[in-house]
Amino acid sequence: MLLEFPTNAINTDTIPIYKQLAKSNRALAELKGFSATIPNKHMLINAMTLNEAKDSSEIEQIVTTHDDLYQAMSKDKVLDAATKEVLSYRHAVWEGYQFILKRGFISTNLLAHIQRVIENNKSGIRKVLGTEIRNMTTGEVIYTPPQTEEEIRRLLANLETYINTEDDTDPLIKLALIHYQFEAIHPFYDGNGRTGRILNILYLVLMDLLDSPVLYLSKYILRTKKEYYALLQGIQQDISGFEGWIVYILKGVEETAKNTLKIIRSITDAMDGYGIELREKLPKIYSKELVEALFFEFYTKTIYMERDLRISRRTAVTYLKKLEENGFLTSEMIGRERVYKNEILFNLIKLHNE
Repeated sequence: MLLEFPTNAINTDTIPIYKQLAKSNRALAELKGFSATIPNKHMLINAMTLNEAKDSSEIEQIVTTHDDLYQAMSKDKVLDAATKEVLSYRHAVWEGYQFILKRGFISTNLLAHIQRVIENNKSGIRKVLGTEIRNMTTGEVIYTPPQTEEEIRRLLANLETYINTEDDTDPLIKLALIHYQFEAIHPFYDGNGRTGRILNILYLVLMDLLDSPVLYLSKYILRTKKEYYALLQGIQQDISGFEGWIVYILKGVEETAKNTLKIIRSITDAMDGYGIELREKLPKIYSKELVEALFFEFYTKTIYMERDLRISRRTAVTYLKKLEENGFLTSEMIGRERVYKNEILFNLIKLHNE
């Protein structure tokens, strides 16, 4: 079932939806409020998008580890295909977020660009007939999306208008409908799921429900994968299934907002403790900027320290040596370059992804 927006066919004024909507909006507002107090939001975005990229890709059976990601991010070239796809997804999130900040709307062209970054190809909107969604276990065709490029583009234009037009529908209810519609259109040959999940977070930022892309539903979807696909399939058979779908997405927002808040608090607490210890042990090199640089990513290099702190290479080398000697960093040679890891941040990111 495909939607034509605006639609009066779906009843969103139900008690189950409103009860869950209140909880979801409350959890999201708390997350936004706390995130706004963080001085360096890019640090949080880096940490959260890495886990999101891993989780979202895992839904598509693209599996890698944090250790593989660390190795890959530390090198100039990434050879492992799965790891490369995860890092491409992370890059696509950043591209979409920057577009929203500059342009203030979500377009079909933006979604096509995100898909292109994820898949690293220029295939674009589907033009060849024959796409079918099959049960991965039985091979049974469970859904046939629109087939012609003309119909796909018409539906995407309709969705684009709906996304960017404010109305009386709560944005979180619209989020659920937008996510369903994009998945039902299935506009690309590959990368639809991951593009759709990036669309979720961009919409939350667009509607000012979040200041930055730090809330992702992928882990929730991964954990409840059977329910997710059952609800999607149920809507194809009965429009009344939208109530269950909307409540499911709203629950995901609430649960994910609460979990994200815990992660962000644990990262900021670790950063505060790290800064206090650094100031006590190495007062001559301590600065707020140094701590932020060491938590911007869970690894660093001499060249990054030069750039971020605007210091000479000799000073950067001295800083990193002292930091390692005092247990703030560990290092290893990766290729021809020495890379320094913030084990505290790395283990926090890894822990919250398990």
